[in-house]
Amino acid sequence: MDTFIRFTNQTQGRDRLFRATQYTCMLLRYLLEPKAGKEKVVMKLKKLETSVSTGRKWFRLGNLVHAVQATQQSVHATDLVPRICLTLANVNRVIYFICDTVLWVRSVGLASGINKEKWRMWAVRHYYYCLLLSLARDLYELSLQMEQAARDRARMEQSLSQEPLGYSVANEETEWLQAFLLLLFRSLKKHPPLLLDTVKNFCDLLNPLDQLGIYKSNPGIIGLGGLVSSIAGIIVVAYPQMKLRVH
Repeated sequence: MDTFIRFTNQTQGRDRLFRATQYTCMLLRYLLEPKAGKEKVVMKLKKLETSVSTGRKWFRLGNLVHAVQATQQSVHATDLVPRICLTLANVNRVIYFICDTVLWVRSVGLASGINKEKWRMWAVRHYYYCLLLSLARDLYELSLQMEQAARDRARMEQSLSQEPLGYSVANEETEWLQAFLLLLFRSLKKHPPLLLDTVKNFCDLLNPLDQLGIYKSNPGIIGLGGLVSSIAGIIVVAYPQMKLRVH
C-alpha cells in the first residue's frame, strides 16, 4: 500500500497510469470494433481514450524541465557511447516537449495562428529520434553485458576442461544462433533494468514509426505496444532500483 501511495503521489506515476488506461482503451476498441452490437462500448472507450489523452497533457507540462536536467546529467556520463546517445536523445526529448507545449497552447485556445500539423510532425519526428538514440544506448549496454557473459562462460569451460570448448562447436548457423540467443537471454535475465528499458523503448517506437509512415501498424499493435511500455514505466517509477542507471 505504501508503494502504491508513493507511486500515485508522483506526477510520473499518475501519467503512467493514465497512459496505460489510454492504450488499453485503444487496444480494446480495436478488438471490439469488428464485433456487432459493440458500437456503444466502442464509443465509450473512444471518449475515455480522448479524455485520458487530454488529461495527460497537463502532466507533461513540467517534463520540459526534467528533460533539461536529464540532458545536463547525461553530459557527465563516463562512458563515451552512452554520453553521446543519451545527450542527443535528451536534446531531442527537450525539443519534443517544446513542440508538445506549443500544441497544448493551441489546443486550449491561447494561440490560434499555430500550424497544428507542422508542429505535430516536428514533435513526432524528434520523439522518434529520441527513441532511436535511447535504443542505441540499450544495444550498446547489451553488447557489453553479452561480452562479459561470453568471457565468464569461457573461463568456466576452461576450469572444467583442459581444452576450452568456447564456441568452436558453433560452426553451423543453428548452433551459432543458439549460442547467441542463450547469451542474450542470460544477459537480460541478469540485468532487469536493461530489459525493461529496451522493451519500453522498442514498444514506444511503434507509434512514431506509424505516424511518420516508416512502418504502418494498426491501432491494435500500437495499443498493445503502448500498454506494454506503460507497464514497464510503471514498474520503473514504483521501484526506482529498476531504472537503468547512467554510469
